Amino acid sequence: MTPLRLGVSACFFHADPLRAVFKGKTLLYAEESMLLWLMAEGAVPVLLPRASGAVSVDDLVDGIDGLVLQGGADMSPLSYEEEPARPEWAGDAARDAYELELARACVRRNKPVLGVCRGLQLLNVCFGGSLYQDIETMHPHGLVHRNWEVYDQLFHDITLAPNGFLAAAYGGPRTARVTSVHHQGIKRLGRDLIVEALSTRDQIVEAIRLRDGQAFVLGVQWHPEFQDPADPTLLSSRVLLESFLNEVRRRRS
Repeated sequence: MTPLRLGVSACFFHADPLRAVFKGKTLLYAEESMLLWLMAEGAVPVLLPRASGAVSVDDLVDGIDGLVLQGGADMSPLSYEEEPARPEWAGDAARDAYELELARACVRRNKPVLGVCRGLQLLNVCFGGSLYQDIETMHPHGLVHRNWEVYDQLFHDITLAPNGFLAAAYGGPRTARVTSVHHQGIKRLGRDLIVEALSTRDQIVEAIRLRDGQAFVLGVQWHPEFQDPADPTLLSSRVLLESFLNEVRRRRS
């Protein structure tokens, strides 16, 4: 069987006349840990551009077996009908529109979608949900979920929901440690989404899935691609990826 081809949504460096390279040009890129994580299980990552000219978003997703939404810049509150509470939380509306289009195209074609960090937030908004623009200041009991100084070495516990997809993948409901690099999170859950995991101490939603009987859509708030797969204290990133790839294979065949 040929390797699975996973479309990877791009992060954006918007046109910047002061940037030392590609002055004034828009750059689309992937964080390498994500690509390495996908390739570790034999999947071929394909960075997807914005549809343009004679190429539609349908043309782009026709060439992939599944979609992975990367982390990165904040979502724009305008994408879920709010105003930014602070200028620094204005987010990236252009990237939002691009990724929402990709996600919706894959759902229409029954191509599995996995959202990581921002990707979970994007999926929640895709299905009509909203976000806390800043957990620490807006959630009544929110803990610090992002610390710039330690970055991917900030960890916290999550609890997997009983009878969920993730609980089944990991052998039952359990509490486990994950990498946390986000300051926004789900406020209003999107329609037809179910909670797969919560942050144990402050109950922030940490994983979501589209209800059974529809396309396979899964989002996790943590960064599995940043985690050391050999660290036994962390929730296995390999199990998560294998479980997603199994869903991709089922639908491809």
